[in-house]
Amino acid sequence: MRRSNFLMTVCASLILTLFATSAFAERESAKIDDCIEVVKAVKAIPEKGVPPVLLQNAQGIMIIPGVIKVGFVVGGRYGTGILTVRDEKGTWSNPVFVKIAGGSLGWQIGAQSTDLILVFKTKKSVDGILKGKLTLGADASVAAGPVGRSAEGATDLTLKAEIYSYSRSRGLFAGIALDGAALMIDDDANAAFYGKQGIEPKEIEAGTGVKPTPAVTELLKLLQ
Repeated sequence: MRRSNFLMTVCASLILTLFATSAFAERESAKIDDCIEVVKAVKAIPEKGVPPVLLQNAQGIMIIPGVIKVGFVVGGRYGTGILTVRDEKGTWSNPVFVKIAGGSLGWQIGAQSTDLILVFKTKKSVDGILKGKLTLGADASVAAGPVGRSAEGATDLTLKAEIYSYSRSRGLFAGIALDGAALMIDDDANAAFYGKQGIEPKEIEAGTGVKPTPAVTELLKLLQ
């Protein structure tokens, strides 16, 4: 009887784990769909969005749709999204799931939903986040990015930053200050989406044993 009860408990635990993993994977798949919509919005208004030349020369792009406010007075923020890295051939990698927290100064006040785009100019800044965590302004310089085609030839000192940051709220894009915000790898999301516990960001970037879903393929194609 005890053995039977033990087996039933184990089976129930396995079933719950499978359901939980499936639910998390669906959540991350939905996140990819949200990222696709953000990229489509960027490409739809190049004259008022992220300058195309920045995207073309980027070493990495982070997209965090639907960032939410988590503090009423302080105005802290939290969000999850993806990072894709350009390889030596100019191809974008499979998405690595990431998180952002903090960095309340300079964020849009009262926005119900804010999408973030971070354009990584250097390989060094990309490697920083792939190692687990990167604090904007401390581990890598960050600046509100220029907007529109007219900004492509800008020589402002802020363009020396390693990372350019943008926000989109109510359909409008703008550069945004994110000093102090922490970027982290979302290990749970990566494990759920790729079906492998303990999968490393470098494995995902290299495509080791990772097959892109149709949605991922669409996202990466949009970024080319």
